[in-house]
Amino acid sequence: MVEVEMKIRGLMMDPTANTPIVILKDVATDRMLPIWVGPYEANAIALEIEKTAPLRPMTHDLLRNLIIQLGATVDRVVVTDLIENTFYAVIEMTLGDHRVLLDSRPSDAIALALRVDCPIFVNEEVIASSRNTIDATQIETAEESDEFDVEEDDDDADDESDGEAPEWPDDFDDDVSSDYKM
Repeated sequence: MVEVEMKIRGLMMDPTANTPIVILKDVATDRMLPIWVGPYEANAIALEIEKTAPLRPMTHDLLRNLIIQLGATVDRVVVTDLIENTFYAVIEMTLGDHRVLLDSRPSDAIALALRVDCPIFVNEEVIASSRNTIDATQIETAEESDEFDVEEDDDDADDESDGEAPEWPDDFDDDVSSDYKM
């Protein structure tokens, strides 16, 4: 099983389904993988990208704290499968001499990965079987024409929004976007 390391390229809203999407980008190429997520998970991911500290621990902060208190470490998270338009993931941890695999939704695994600063991997078969894999040129073309807004994970990102739902780029198949389950 070949796995590809990916980073979070940004968050955006699917204008067709009005659902948040996490965009993962291959660290070695321009390939990107959109994963539709729930609004609460998107918020948890956005808070950590923006380094916004909540007054009380959120669920993913609580999970991180529990893992640390138990003496475990999160080694990485892996998006392992795409079955019937649903993504699957595992959180790989080490507890003493034991390797622990914890089944997870990709959105929760990604939110945790941001909090513990561990790498995110995607099974190559998931990338190949996703009908919505895109490359960076599609994102860049859309950004230049303001077709949709992707929040970048660097400090220079524009935080302002006009409040309108972005349009989907023409070469990105929006007919299947609502097929993906959270």
